[in-house]
Amino acid sequence: MKTRLENLIHQLQEVQTGKLWIGSNFERKLSQLDEKSAFKRPLETLHSIAEIISHLIFWRKEAILKIQTGIGSKTDDCEENWLNNEKLEKKGWKIIKAEYDHSLMELISLLKEKEDDFLDEEYYDTDFKGYYSYSFLINGMLHHDLYHLGQIGIVLKYLKENRS
Repeated sequence: MKTRLENLIHQLQEVQTGKLWIGSNFERKLSQLDEKSAFKRPLETLHSIAEIISHLIFWRKEAILKIQTGIGSKTDDCEENWLNNEKLEKKGWKIIKAEYDHSLMELISLLKEKEDDFLDEEYYDTDFKGYYSYSFLINGMLHHDLYHLGQIGIVLKYLKENRS
């Protein structure tokens, strides 16, 4: 049976491209960007959208590793967790966005291979230093995406205000 997993996969997809009660999704927010604005930090204390998306890719790849191997390898302290704009600009926005889209497809593809009982199995989390259920991981990824979707909305608002 895959009822729980199908629900989680649906939610992950909805946050990216669906009609959400909160009024927006990643596709809609990111479509407002061009190459230049993706790397702008409207305030010193805010990350650029490219930095946020890179951060999401980092943790999504880590989730994929945990699903594949049962153990993570990264912590919050890793340099790759928050790459700076200088490094990201060398990659370019189109590549970053493509990596982001690909990481979601890879995560969903892995989850589609599983049954609901997988969500109750445990993996070792190197960041939290303990064993946690895969349900904790997948729900955490969903929460993480929603948190940063809101953050992207704030950055976009500042970018628009600074243009006028």
